[in-house]
Amino acid sequence: MSFNDIFKTNFLENVTSVTPFDMVLAMILAFAIGLFIYLIYKKTYQGVMYSSSFGVTLIALTLITTFVILAVTSNVVLSLGMVGALSIVRFRTAIKEPLDIAFLFWAIAAGIVLAAGLIPLAVFGSLIIGLMIAVFSNKKEHDSPYIVVVNCQGNEAEKKAAAFLRDKTKKCVTKSKTARKGDLEINYEIRLSEDSTDFVNELADMEGVHDVVLVSYNGDYMG
Repeated sequence: MSFNDIFKTNFLENVTSVTPFDMVLAMILAFAIGLFIYLIYKKTYQGVMYSSSFGVTLIALTLITTFVILAVTSNVVLSLGMVGALSIVRFRTAIKEPLDIAFLFWAIAAGIVLAAGLIPLAVFGSLIIGLMIAVFSNKKEHDSPYIVVVNCQGNEAEKKAAAFLRDKTKKCVTKSKTARKGDLEINYEIRLSEDSTDFVNELADMEGVHDVVLVSYNGDYMG
């Protein structure tokens, strides 16, 4: 067997394993689904700082997964080599929001299903997932929790501040307390009985209270 025979057997025969029409159709649909995932991510993001690069990554990940799976499904030998190559890849970027993991898996799964030729499943599944995320992520709780940080002096000021908060809020729970030679810092988790936060100004004007900080809190971050 000559060098030309080896080259022809291992390379040129793979050129026609995926038709141009299949390649163009798969990549166009992958881009459309990736763009849909990006728009859902942008609309439903509720983290501290929105990352536009992560949204673009979702589109790119759908496209990359699609053409990789197209290559794998067209050649068994290539699929084995691809498994070995991808097994050495390590991703060390921290995921800040739990929902971001779902978006990553969504983009990868959409690319795999689409490249496998299951176009209706890829489209229908993406629509259902996008609708579910849009509905549940935008569902707000009526009793939004808040953290109140009170800096005061002495036990009497602490008791007055705690009694005032319990009277003005629906729920008040002490979360932590720090004492520094007469100065106290207490963190309270509260539920507002109404939308007004004017009680914070009254609390700050109380005798023995140095300052008061009110922050919204959703269990994952404060901002």
